[in-house]
Amino acid sequence: MKTRGILNALIGAWFIIAPWVLDFSNQVGAFWSSIIFGIIQLIASLWGYDKPGWNSWLNWISVITGAWFVISPFIYPLTNGEFGSIVILGLITIIFSLWNLGSNSESKSVS
Repeated sequence: MKTRGILNALIGAWFIIAPWVLDFSNQVGAFWSSIIFGIIQLIASLWGYDKPGWNSWLNWISVITGAWFVISPFIYPLTNGEFGSIVILGLITIIFSLWNLGSNSESKSVS
């Protein structure tokens, strides 16, 4: 559980630095989208990393940020490398967040 939350936080940190690493910092919409949603994902993942279950709104925020990263390359013109990286990490975020949502409070010690 905690491992998935930390991994989602690391993915959020990646989205914060991705515009410079993947060289799309000159695309204003994609740049700010990556920064803002990366920060939201980082904060939500760290804040809610040990809060399992369907009532955890922080995990729902991570699901939403992951969904945004899956659809954002279809909105902003990105190259294939950027596109693949963002979509794959968005899908991983969704999977980890839904996995956290499906966890119950008795499984807190299981990562």
